[in-house]
Amino acid sequence: MRQFYSIPANVKGVKDYIPHRDPFLFVDEIIEMDDSHIVTGLTLKPEMDLYRGHYPSNPITPGVILCESVFQSAGVYVAMKQELEGSDAAVGTPILTRIIDARFKRMALPGDHIRITVTPDRVQAGFHFMKGRIDNDAGQMIMSVEFAIAMK
Repeated sequence: MRQFYSIPANVKGVKDYIPHRDPFLFVDEIIEMDDSHIVTGLTLKPEMDLYRGHYPSNPITPGVILCESVFQSAGVYVAMKQELEGSDAAVGTPILTRIIDARFKRMALPGDHIRITVTPDRVQAGFHFMKGRIDNDAGQMIMSVEFAIAMK
């Protein structure tokens, strides 16, 4: 049986779990979390600095920024889970240690709201191996990535 947790669903809540801040915070909200996954969201605001230089006449969200939103969501998941299990969520900073596979299917454009889902796979020697995926509002997959993070 999955255990659902009570979560803060606002940016302040996100900032309580990871050290990222503007202009490098790419998670706006925590939508849901249970022991098997977390779902977060991000609205890609047209005024974000990244669009000024990434194809300014035809702006698209860089794949590396999409990946970063997944990695930040994973950091939120691990920190929240540690806190809920009685550990101090502030014991570490989430550090990306490995990108195993990343696949991009669709573009994410200014004005889009993306839904980020992260699912843990296993923890091995302090490394959290996870899978992430981003979908658009129509439920279409934008990208997927397998990766590992550690709390340092």
